[in-house]
Amino acid sequence: MLDFSILLNNLDTYLEGFKNTVLASIIALLGSFIIGVIVAVMRIAPIKPLNWIGSAYVEFIRNIPLLVIAFFFYYGLPAIGVTLPAFVAGTIALAIYTASFIAEAIRAGIQSVPKGQMEAARSSGLTYLQTMRTIILPQAIKIVIPPIGNQFINLVKNSAILGMIAGLDLMYFGDLVSSRTFVTFPVYIFVAMFYLVLTIPLSLGVGYLERRLARSN
Repeated sequence: MLDFSILLNNLDTYLEGFKNTVLASIIALLGSFIIGVIVAVMRIAPIKPLNWIGSAYVEFIRNIPLLVIAFFFYYGLPAIGVTLPAFVAGTIALAIYTASFIAEAIRAGIQSVPKGQMEAARSSGLTYLQTMRTIILPQAIKIVIPPIGNQFINLVKNSAILGMIAGLDLMYFGDLVSSRTFVTFPVYIFVAMFYLVLTIPLSLGVGYLERRLARSN
């Protein structure tokens, strides 16, 4: 049986971690989406150096553990005189890491849009960036909403990495409760429940969008 007194007696602590996890997830979500769109466009741009930079970003970041990236921003940057709060360092790492996966999803969406649309838009006088912004990207993002949604769910779960650098998230405060109460199993069960409060609605929302898109096609 779970001892719910642990949850009730430490509810303020859990809610503080929950609030910070939500905040970090929202900031990282917006940041990763913006970076992902930029990198995706660079990967398919008709300028070779941009292709190389975009490809290097995706291959480099995607193949490094998220924990290493978080440690770099929190422990590595002070070596060159840049010190970031743990919450900020972890959120930046989360956004940069997730952006590499979102970039690949958006790139696939862009490539699935018929090439004739780009050619028609360019022949009508639109620049490459105008065509991408007003015609190609809206269609591409609609196509890849389900995989992007899944990446956002992964982002919320990956936010637990902040706990490794004292990032004031759910895991950090779960560790704090555990050290106070000398209890482990119930403490982290309640941490998991708070994560489920975030991820289950997101999962249901992604499934709903998938069904809507399937009916509209």
